Amino acid sequence: MEAFNCFARFKEPPNLFFPRDGTVSASNTAGVSKPTSIRAANSVTSVGKSTRVSKPFQGKPKLSAVSISPRKSRIGAGLAADAKRVRVREELRRETEETLEWGSVCSQVSVFVSTSVGRALCRSGNLPVGRDREESEKLLDQTEAAVLLPRPLDFSGIDDVSEIVGAAVAGELLGIRELCAVERSLQSARRVFVQLEQISADESSDRYTSLLEILQDCDFLVELANQIAFCIDGKLSIVLDQASMKLESIRMERRKNMEKLESFLKEMSMKIFQSGGIDSPLVTKRRSRMCVGIKASHKSLLPEGIVLSSSSSGATYFIEPRDAIELNNMEVRLFNDEKAEELAILGVLTSEVAYAEAKIRYLMEKILELDLAVARGAYALWTGGFRPYFIQDSERFKSIITGDTLSVDIESIQHPLLLEPSLRHLPSVSESGGGSSILFNRRNLSMDSEEFLEVEPPIPVDFKIENSTKVVVISGPNTGGKTATMKTLGLASHMSKAGMFLSARDRPKLPWFDQILADIGDHQSLEHNLSTFSGHISRICKIIEVASKNSLVLIDEIGSGTDPSEGVALSTSILQHLADHANLTVVTTHYADLSRLKSGDSRFENAAMEFCLETLQPTFRILWGSTGNSNALGIAKSIGFDQKMLDRAEEWVKKLEPDRERERQGSLYQSLLEERKLLDAQANEAALVLEEVKKLHSEIQSEAEDIDKRVAALKAKESQLVQQELQIIKSKMDSIIQDFESLFRCATLDQFSSIMRESETAIASIVAAHSSKDDMSYESTKSSSSYLPQIGDQVYVTRLGDKVATVVAAPAEDGTTTVQYGKIKVRVKRNDMRLVQSSSSKHNSASQPRGQIRRWNKGPAMEANKDEEAAFGPAVRTSKNTVDLRGKRVEEASHHLQMAILGCKSRGVLFIIHGMGTGAVKECVLDVLRNHPRVAKFEEESPMNYGCTVAYIK
Repeated sequence: MEAFNCFARFKEPPNLFFPRDGTVSASNTAGVSKPTSIRAANSVTSVGKSTRVSKPFQGKPKLSAVSISPRKSRIGAGLAADAKRVRVREELRRETEETLEWGSVCSQVSVFVSTSVGRALCRSGNLPVGRDREESEKLLDQTEAAVLLPRPLDFSGIDDVSEIVGAAVAGELLGIRELCAVERSLQSARRVFVQLEQISADESSDRYTSLLEILQDCDFLVELANQIAFCIDGKLSIVLDQASMKLESIRMERRKNMEKLESFLKEMSMKIFQSGGIDSPLVTKRRSRMCVGIKASHKSLLPEGIVLSSSSSGATYFIEPRDAIELNNMEVRLFNDEKAEELAILGVLTSEVAYAEAKIRYLMEKILELDLAVARGAYALWTGGFRPYFIQDSERFKSIITGDTLSVDIESIQHPLLLEPSLRHLPSVSESGGGSSILFNRRNLSMDSEEFLEVEPPIPVDFKIENSTKVVVISGPNTGGKTATMKTLGLASHMSKAGMFLSARDRPKLPWFDQILADIGDHQSLEHNLSTFSGHISRICKIIEVASKNSLVLIDEIGSGTDPSEGVALSTSILQHLADHANLTVVTTHYADLSRLKSGDSRFENAAMEFCLETLQPTFRILWGSTGNSNALGIAKSIGFDQKMLDRAEEWVKKLEPDRERERQGSLYQSLLEERKLLDAQANEAALVLEEVKKLHSEIQSEAEDIDKRVAALKAKESQLVQQELQIIKSKMDSIIQDFESLFRCATLDQFSSIMRESETAIASIVAAHSSKDDMSYESTKSSSSYLPQIGDQVYVTRLGDKVATVVAAPAEDGTTTVQYGKIKVRVKRNDMRLVQSSSSKHNSASQPRGQIRRWNKGPAMEANKDEEAAFGPAVRTSKNTVDLRGKRVEEASHHLQMAILGCKSRGVLFIIHGMGTGAVKECVLDVLRNHPRVAKFEEESPMNYGCTVAYIK
């Protein structure tokens, strides 16, 4: 209990300061006194108390009766408006990232990440993004340095220790595996830094400075790592003798005591053997105490000895000699002292981890930052990307003087998600060993390499936007690539902020946008009673509310879903407002009137998606400064519309006036929309049917593969159990024969019959143990239609609830038979009964015993939780995972059980034998298991396991 009393001082973790930028500062822990070293303390003798930092008031403020002034009221209203604006901005950020499929890009990067924390971060779509231009430039510098690494960095051995450190701060005692994980992570982090320094020294260059700066100010806690390694053997998962002088002394004394005890018991067992009291010398352990085996008939050879247990047949007693009692007591005391000292050592190491929480978390954050930088470099090599460069408003004037009039200049950029199919298959982390090795293997590949390409890559897009341009209106046909082009620009801006290279040529250049706000897709919502037009307008309203002078706004099909004339008017007003309040706005439209805004306002620019009139197919190239047509009739013809319908549509076009009369235009649109809806419905229905067929085929295929595996596993398991059962029976029969032969040699004629009866009784007990009523099978030797009852047969009667009855009369002519159940005799039809065949007869017919199968199954609950229990390892009882509490008092049993749980390995199974006595020990065991934090679950005793409870340890 000394270890727990000392460790209780660390219940309250030291107050650590977490700045708003997310970094961890350990400056306020300087006043915390460190605990004394383990070697000098022998055990947990003194632990320094942590200084407490006063916390700010966190409760609800008390309101007084003083009236609130108008000025305070205006301040409160302003704060509420700011909070609402922040909430809207965060909501739009999440929706924009989802619209641009930022999560899919992060998933691509996750393949190149080496640490588990980094992979989880990327797969959740939370790859860090720079909050200002300087931070994004820093991320780009790191990526550029990672691209130049000549060999991979080794991140192996670095685990996610955040939960372990949190548990230590919360006052939980860390186990050997948890402490080894902390030590291994600290050593691996130090190894990565040394490797990076070696690379920088070998090339004598400052190109890796941005990567070195990540870990430059980190404390690798070498002393803590060495202290854990000095006290614990990670491979054997044990506390070493050198951890403390007291532990070394206890273990030395215990070894001496055990040698003395074993020597004495071996000598005593040899004397018993020479006296004929045992067939061979036997020294064993029962109830955690060393003892010797002796025949029951020779018990008198050990007077005043304590019987600890006996064999299943009762022929052998396991007795603790009188002179061994004190040595056994000493062994128990030394064992308890050893466990207590080990817990004390783990407590001191846990306190060291708790004190170093801030430094450990800060170090792991920096390792994660380095891992992500290396992953971005590997991703840049994989896509053949180039570093983007940011341009600010102050630089626009300089660029005009030098003749560079473009604020966005990106040549031949490709969407990363559209580019992925054309690149070689991404290797898995297990195949490549992490991001660094992928970067190393991809170093000499380029976008023009034939080995690097598998299929035709997507058509690249150029962005040429001048400094004076504030609004770009993209027009062109449907399926021409307008939306994909706009998404590519938005995703390129977001990737640049996150420090990622772009799959473009030369030097991509664009402004640093503080926000990327997108309205792409149909925001129709039945839940919020929004139509397509209402959904678009409500979202644009939010965008206008939060847009700033440095924002990028992307709007798809602006003003659609309503009357064209009103849609054009509203769109014009929105674009003129955004031209004054946003850095750049890019919209797509089919309204020709929006393309005419360029003539009256120089801040507007037009762009068109190219369409080939000869092939009636889009080329997916963008033409800057041009205006595109919708080409609805040409696209309809390429889809396969009837020519008569198209001719009629062309006549309508000729009749239409320049102002596009509403009624005639509506009739043409309606006919096209109805036909398109019909095609979409048919396509959706076919896709659903195909998906169902694929799902059904996959389920049938997986089920067929599992059947063969399960049948093979069942056969192997049952065969093994049968062999074990036969071996046990054989050993018991051999023991009875040996006892019979030894007694027969020295027996007289009068004693012969007594020896025979005893042997027959022993053999009968073995037969009865393996042919109980529970092992009776329900399988009949003949079918119900061919079975002919015989007098004396044991049968199951269906109408008696499958009770076992005896046939007492021969079958009558009408097919009925008289059976007797207890004192009741009834006539039963032959179809309502089936013959009972015992498992012993099935042994004679060389079939598998049903009793063994039942023992293996262990009930339906066991089968239902097979997958869950597999995570805890096999539930096989051995001497190492068994604690015997029989014969102990409640307090002693509780102490032994808690020590056994603490000493049990993680994800292990513990068998607790409490017996069937008064039930006090059993209730104590169940109470401890319900309340112990390390117990995941437990199974109470069952018909196959009387007096034993099985616990699953976390």
